[in-house]
Amino acid sequence: MDPLEMQDDSKKSNKPKYSKFTQQELPACKPLLTPSIVISTFLLVGILFVPIGLASLSASQEIVELVHRYDTSCVPLADKVGFIQDTKTDKSCTRTLTVPKHMKSPIQIYYQIGDFYQNHRRYVKSRSDKQLRYKDAVHLTKDCEPEVYGADGAPIVPCGLVAWSLFNDTYTISVNKKAIEVNKKDIAWQSDKNKKFGSDVYPRNFQNGNLIGGAKLNESIPLSEHENLIVWMRTAALSTFRKLYGRIETDIMENDQLTVVIQNNYNTYSFGGSKALVLSTTSWIGGKNNFIGVAYLTVGGFCLFLALFFVVLYMIKPRTLGDPSFLSWNRCTLDYPN
Repeated sequence: MDPLEMQDDSKKSNKPKYSKFTQQELPACKPLLTPSIVISTFLLVGILFVPIGLASLSASQEIVELVHRYDTSCVPLADKVGFIQDTKTDKSCTRTLTVPKHMKSPIQIYYQIGDFYQNHRRYVKSRSDKQLRYKDAVHLTKDCEPEVYGADGAPIVPCGLVAWSLFNDTYTISVNKKAIEVNKKDIAWQSDKNKKFGSDVYPRNFQNGNLIGGAKLNESIPLSEHENLIVWMRTAALSTFRKLYGRIETDIMENDQLTVVIQNNYNTYSFGGSKALVLSTTSWIGGKNNFIGVAYLTVGGFCLFLALFFVVLYMIKPRTLGDPSFLSWNRCTLDYPN
């Protein structure tokens, strides 16, 4: 065979195969943005978003929230760090609060911590998810530095800084000098309890070292039932966060006196953090959050403004719409003249 013919055949074989996908010729929706379509779209978005924003804002305003910061008033001013680290000192603190409005049950109790960076990379990585889930994975502690082994050299369960720093302040609440029960059940996500924490995994050597980070755990209860730990282990994205402590299942009336006995154990003073107790009702949007309503109102109002602006602009200075047959994707039709 002629070498030139062979060369031509090889060039033909190397030529990429025609494809509508590679040539971006697949059928696609290519709307023609006429003034009526643009105005109608902005108008529709505005009509939908404004009522949603008003409803969200109204629901947020109906939520009753009581926030009380206690970290500054429950310690002596002289030596805060020394006071909180002294295990022999009684750290109980009694605070009296007045309920501003009627609070319907269930009333959520949160603890709020400020300037605590749970999103720090080394902190977030200092845990062993396999150890939390499986009984046979007790030895998988390589990611848990520096909280890996106890004083006896055995692995810590649960290991890592996240579990080690478990919040350990407690609250005892009375309404008009009558003690009420705080329900601490079902405060964690059901998916976390069932899929992330094992029902046959029990704490071992936890908080047995020289430096105690936070709360201790009952070694006779499996990790899947330590809901305070499960809530804490879901790390927060921001430096100021709230975590659910429990619920009050009875209504609290307006102007009732709340007496809260706080065991101020958790050390936020070493890093300049803050602590607060939060009592809040809920609605269909969750807790108090004005941002959602304001965001919907802002977007909806802006869309209505743009719709009105384009209507006025089209009335003052109308523009003749071109012949769509001259558009590039219509040139191959039979109606297009050659």
